[in-house]
Amino acid sequence: MTLIFKIAKCRTMSIVALSLMSCGDNSSINEPLIINEKENSLYTDLIWEEETPKNVGIDPALLENSFIYALADETYTQAAIIIKDEKLIYEKYRGLEANELGFWNQSLTEYLELGEEIPQELQDGFINRDRYSLATSWSTAKSFVGILIGIAIDQGYIQSVDESASTYITEWSNDNRNQITIRNLLDMRSGLPGLCATGSQPNYELEVCPYSIHWSGGNLTPVQNQLDACINREIAETGIIQSWYSSERTWEKDYLLYSNCEAQVLGELLFRATGKDLQSYADINLFSKIGFEGHWWRDNENNGQSNGNYLAYCCLDATARDFAKFGQLILNNGSWGNEQIVSSSYVEKIKRIGIDSVVEEDGSYYSYGMLFWTLDPTQQDDGTDFPPANKILLTAGTDGQYIILDIENNMVLVRNSLYYPIQFASFDRKMIATGDLNAINYPQTLPFGWFGNYSSFSPSVFLYLVSKSLN
Repeated sequence: MTLIFKIAKCRTMSIVALSLMSCGDNSSINEPLIINEKENSLYTDLIWEEETPKNVGIDPALLENSFIYALADETYTQAAIIIKDEKLIYEKYRGLEANELGFWNQSLTEYLELGEEIPQELQDGFINRDRYSLATSWSTAKSFVGILIGIAIDQGYIQSVDESASTYITEWSNDNRNQITIRNLLDMRSGLPGLCATGSQPNYELEVCPYSIHWSGGNLTPVQNQLDACINREIAETGIIQSWYSSERTWEKDYLLYSNCEAQVLGELLFRATGKDLQSYADINLFSKIGFEGHWWRDNENNGQSNGNYLAYCCLDATARDFAKFGQLILNNGSWGNEQIVSSSYVEKIKRIGIDSVVEEDGSYYSYGMLFWTLDPTQQDDGTDFPPANKILLTAGTDGQYIILDIENNMVLVRNSLYYPIQFASFDRKMIATGDLNAINYPQTLPFGWFGNYSSFSPSVFLYLVSKSLN
């Protein structure tokens, strides 16, 4: 019997603001908020205080225009949220529109060679979306790992970002990889080449990514064990042309090379330093502190951190509202309520990446460091560039997962693409890659991006439109 498990956000609910709500497709921000109540839950009852756009100096009509852009047909946006001055100002949710659903249905059946339509209950999972619906982070999860490294430093498990990674990744201690610091991994400037999956299920192998796709970070998702190969990489020779990097320019160790493997190694480093796997450490030291209910995926290694290596480079399931809490934590310089979750000095390192981690080798405007990005501005219709280069921090994941931090305006914007957690094979969040729909956990949970096309949503345009609504 085929089982589709939808993670329920509408179980026993706490009463907030003296009112009990039923669960439904609800996008209004003027109703009492409810939160999920779990038995023996680590998660605290922290929720967003609401405010109207007008009361924080935002033009409601212009703000609505920005959300019309964000949720337009064929952008495949599930959720868009704005937080201003630590208050939830506006949010919208949607599922697949009729034309989008038809395309997804056709694409998925062809991709999986099913020869039949997608089950109706699965279609329904992509149609009915609200603030309780989960999104997955994809590479936005990397930024969470960066903050967890900072917390581990604060707690004394790790000396500093300048410490050799080989203190914990002992496989590197007896060769030139002992020169790689934790900061090098956080900045993705280790000198280790990125890896991509090649071959076919179940015999995928990991090889150095070709130049044409190395900026994807490397698709590790089909590989049963996603950690060992990431650790066993060798430092590339500098000062020569590397075919996987460029056909024209020489490769240097301090160049940015975005790689999923860097984050995966950091997840293992955190495990070895603290003695707690990625999920457990995050639950205790981050998620429970800010009221964030997040669930990380694992690979299919039989051992690993917890019967599988947690995928530190991707795949953290949560709601859009919870992702916004993470962004607000950064804007708050690492504090939440009366507690300092991560030191302000560590957060300052993140906020300085626009100065310290500029990507100079390709003439770009953006920076990358500490597992965070700055926004690469694009010219808008009125001929202006917004935002100014290196002024906006963000997390970013494939198919348009964003937490955008406008520090100057104390504003968090969140955008998530459509996602429906399919757990046919088990209730574990494990990555299983196969053409058999009945054996799929997660690879085909996006309606669009996995089929070679991507959302037309642009974070710089969204922020630009929102900025026009600011008084």
